[in-house]
Amino acid sequence: MRVPKKNIVLIASTLITVLFLIFLMLNGSRVFSNVPDEEYIADTTFYNRPFRIPAGVTFAGEIMPLENFDTRESLEREILVSAYRHSSTILIIKRANRYLPVIEKILSKNGIPDDFKYLVAAESEYSNMISPAGATGFWQIMQATGREYGMEINSVVDERYHIEKSTQFACDFIRKSYEKYGNWTLAAASYNGGRSGIDQQLSIQRQNNYYDLLLAEETARYIFRVVAYKLIISDPESYGFTIGRDELYPELKYYEVRADSAIDDFSEFAEKYGTNYKLLKFLNPWLRKPYLTPKPGKEYYIKIPAEGMRNPERTESVN
Repeated sequence: MRVPKKNIVLIASTLITVLFLIFLMLNGSRVFSNVPDEEYIADTTFYNRPFRIPAGVTFAGEIMPLENFDTRESLEREILVSAYRHSSTILIIKRANRYLPVIEKILSKNGIPDDFKYLVAAESEYSNMISPAGATGFWQIMQATGREYGMEINSVVDERYHIEKSTQFACDFIRKSYEKYGNWTLAAASYNGGRSGIDQQLSIQRQNNYYDLLLAEETARYIFRVVAYKLIISDPESYGFTIGRDELYPELKYYEVRADSAIDDFSEFAEKYGTNYKLLKFLNPWLRKPYLTPKPGKEYYIKIPAEGMRNPERTESVN
């Protein structure tokens, strides 16, 4: 029986489509990529393997006992989770370049080890997050705890959003925990789990070493997550992140204006200093309203963008 010509064309086109789909499945994104085959293969191999854990890993100068299988596997888990959480970890690395210099100075001034700057990566990814429980800001401070430490927290001013003041809060809390426990690792764990929670487990388990304690999952993972971010931020390329210096977020350049009386309209205030409401609030997220009603006798310092802060590349090229 003679097959109609139009059926032959249909069968042929269907066969070609099927073969093309099979080709795409086998070759994936390489069809649309300009990356040479050998580089593509290298990258694919890299992103489908575990990472080598460095020897002699420490937190705040205290050695992590990686000879213990449970310690080693806990750190590896957090490295893998963070390294393969690509978009979030890229943002953390970029933001770290902007905010770590601010945090480092305050930690140093208070005698807190530099490694505590990586707690912020685990707490909030260097952003002003609000947790479901209401913990707020870079350091994820609860309202009651913040007020206990003297922070101003109300509908007009919330110092949990103030990077310098919230970092000072963290230093005060961590110092008090260190004086209680005698080591920085438990002090860091108490920042996540609370001192009462740590105290309870120390009493039940009769141990005083974080790595020997069975803790609630979040606190049990906490130090390992912090150290994983320390390793990745310090050496991104070893964990699959190739980010140029010019791709990191630059530090924010600003000057401060003292305010000890009411400001009725921040839009007008911003215009007076040659900026706008959006940038003013970006630099001062602790100002929660479009106005300021200061507490009697209290001074506030409002950050104002320096010239060229918003477009640094353009400013540098002009200069």
